[in-house]
Amino acid sequence: MKLSEIDLGEGVIDILREQGIEEFYPPQADSIGPTLSGKNVVLAMPTASGKSLVAYLAIIKAVQKGGKALYIVPLRALASEKYDDLKAFEKLGLKVALSIGDFDSADPTLEKFDVIIATSEKADSLLRHRSHWLERLSVVVADEIHLMNDPNRGPTLEITLSKLKQINPKAQIVALSATINNSQEMADWLKAEHIASDWRPVPLKEGVYHDKNILFSDSTKREIKTRGDKIDSLVADSLKEGGQCIVFVNTRRSAESTAMRLKRYTQSVQTPEEMKETAALAKKVVRRQDEPTSIGSRLAQCVEDGAAFHHAGLTNEQRKTIEANFKKGLIKVVTATPTLAAGINLPARRVIIRDIRRYDGNFGNIPIPVLEIKQMAGRAGRPQFDKEGEAVLIARKETDIPFVMENYLHGEPERTESKLGSEPALRMHILASIATEHVRNKEELMTFIDSTFFAHQLDVWTIEDKIEHVLDFLMEEEFVTGNGHLTPTIFGKRTSDLYIDPLSAVIIRDALRKDSDEIFPHLHAICATPDMPKLYLRRGDYEYVEERARKVKLLVDMEDYEFLLSEIKTALLIEQWIEEASEDKIVETFSVGPGDIRRKVDHAEWLIYSMKELGKIFNKDKAKLLTPLILRLRYGVKEELLNLVSLKGIGRARARALYRSGLTSVGDLKKVDIDKLAGIPGIGPTIARNMLLQLGRKEERVVEEKAEEIAGQSSLIDFR
Repeated sequence: MKLSEIDLGEGVIDILREQGIEEFYPPQADSIGPTLSGKNVVLAMPTASGKSLVAYLAIIKAVQKGGKALYIVPLRALASEKYDDLKAFEKLGLKVALSIGDFDSADPTLEKFDVIIATSEKADSLLRHRSHWLERLSVVVADEIHLMNDPNRGPTLEITLSKLKQINPKAQIVALSATINNSQEMADWLKAEHIASDWRPVPLKEGVYHDKNILFSDSTKREIKTRGDKIDSLVADSLKEGGQCIVFVNTRRSAESTAMRLKRYTQSVQTPEEMKETAALAKKVVRRQDEPTSIGSRLAQCVEDGAAFHHAGLTNEQRKTIEANFKKGLIKVVTATPTLAAGINLPARRVIIRDIRRYDGNFGNIPIPVLEIKQMAGRAGRPQFDKEGEAVLIARKETDIPFVMENYLHGEPERTESKLGSEPALRMHILASIATEHVRNKEELMTFIDSTFFAHQLDVWTIEDKIEHVLDFLMEEEFVTGNGHLTPTIFGKRTSDLYIDPLSAVIIRDALRKDSDEIFPHLHAICATPDMPKLYLRRGDYEYVEERARKVKLLVDMEDYEFLLSEIKTALLIEQWIEEASEDKIVETFSVGPGDIRRKVDHAEWLIYSMKELGKIFNKDKAKLLTPLILRLRYGVKEELLNLVSLKGIGRARARALYRSGLTSVGDLKKVDIDKLAGIPGIGPTIARNMLLQLGRKEERVVEEKAEEIAGQSSLIDFR
């Protein structure tokens, strides 16, 4: 279907043509009519089939008629990608905003924008803060809606959509899904038209590799020249033909070691110009680290030769660099854990999936779900570059071939099933519904639960006992009062607004009531909450973790001994961060990556901020104690450096260098000679000039004011 066949307006068509789009793909052509007519739709289509563009067109049409749109995504990285896409339409007059952090605010500035892109957690937070513009939405886009199947994020998306349907029943819902076998059931729940397709812009061949041959599901076969390891053979074969590869493995260590091994193949196909570019890129990877780390050094070595690894232990900046330069073709091979498959648009000629099983702490090695394998496979095939894409699973032995063929190549993806029935999910969302007065009694609560996808799939009575148990807990812990009428307390409202689990709030409240003014018990308290992901214990951890636990008198005779040690280990990582241990030392001590450190610290900062806020209710003295700790967590410094890190561009390393040079405060910096300042390691003339410009202002930032300013910028999300 040609662009001109649809009444989109000349401005829209011009922008699409600038992006190289001259006609719509077949599934887009099937979807555009119902979507632009304002119907609720569920578009269930493979990766790269163009369903996002259909959602964009629905948004543009609604905004041009004076409407407002909310685009909900599951991941921060995906939010940034959608923001960049929609910014291209700003020349039509659309005002686009990205909102992914600050859970303790209604974010009133969003009122001024036409299109808001938000994670599901942020959208839920806006509902909790009663952002009135949500009642005026014309279009709600729910991207990757099949992720309602996720035990952690799924309930939030489900509840958010259920609430939006109730407070704004006239808003159009456009739900985008991977190809799953119950997308029709989702459409029925949303009262939407179901449009499903298996069409892809680049045909996909799926096969299994064993003993020099790829056996494809269409019964064809391809022989591969052997080059040692199976992955080496498949990668070298693709590179020889000018293709790029993504290799999926099941551990970070495997991703790194495999990339280090494969870089010899990527280096051999680089042009002289590419060698210069990757050498410069490798230096940039090293320079852009907040602090030098061994992981950053290994990544730079790979990048210099045109390869890279990609996993959640990397920083956001490192991951973005890899993704951007893979799209440019500068990086030829990326080895990755399955996190890369979750929604990010990064196609390759050949996708190689080494592992079809992964370790689960409860069940041992278990098969990876078909849907996840299909999402990885869906990255194969670069539009405009490849005639076909290849997704190849590796069989370790010949007897594995029938299982791989039947289960993964010919198998159907699993159903998406609601995870709202878990007690933690109910605890969070029942309190929020009461705190915002979305429901005012048990009857209204049950009616609301009856509107969810869970109730569409199962009878509500199956979780009625859990709901009763949650209500009893909320009343016993004084989040809610009343028998017939459910009324939120100040504690209940504040917990809901802070976007923490009520159980976390109870643990924090109990810690606030204790007399201790030492830092570590407070760090342990937040690490004991369900909102803080714990570090796993390794064999070598027990001695030093138990020793620290004895010092702070935390060890008790209890069944959850292992959990307690995990909490303490997590608190020790955070303590090392604020005591200025180097990132590389923390990486080595705790077997984590720089990205893991940042996420743990972000969690800790938000939870300490929440503790400070609840301290205003339960212990005002503790609120004062915790204020500087928020900043220490943000910057990873001892308290003596807080005055210095208040300056833009001065992080923990530069602040410590200034302090060692005798410049211990902003007052000292006001008197220092610029040449002396520029000569301090890590400063230099540019940063020195920038510091002096800042110091020319009359006002100085006070630690408490700075803490209040940044507290809302943290968030508990983005664990890609």
